[in-house]
Amino acid sequence: MPEPLTLTVSLRGTREVRENCQLFRLTGLLDAFSEATFRKVVSKNIDEGPTHVVLDLSKIDFVDSSGLGALVQLVKKAQSAGGSLQIVTNPRVTQTVKLVRLEKFLSLQPSVEEALENIEGS
Repeated sequence: MPEPLTLTVSLRGTREVRENCQLFRLTGLLDAFSEATFRKVVSKNIDEGPTHVVLDLSKIDFVDSSGLGALVQLVKKAQSAGGSLQIVTNPRVTQTVKLVRLEKFLSLQPSVEEALENIEGS
């Protein structure tokens, strides 16, 4: 059962813990205003485990450079904890990520199902 996350006025979401991973579904804006809270909440949950994380950003309207920076930090944190972080994206988020050539590093996925399959296969 997904639990609601308290993030910011412009960024909302839920967290669901599965067998071997956590699934975050987010809506709104991942920008300078919401980035610090987003990073802190996801980081705390990586510490508590499981360390494999799927971020569903398919309903995100906007990502700016501070949001991208938070995603990079969270990928590094998950990897250093022995896990992984995969991002389910939409065309707007994909375009922003490709502008800064981070699509491979951020492990962009077209659907939650494919991201979960990648975790099970690892």
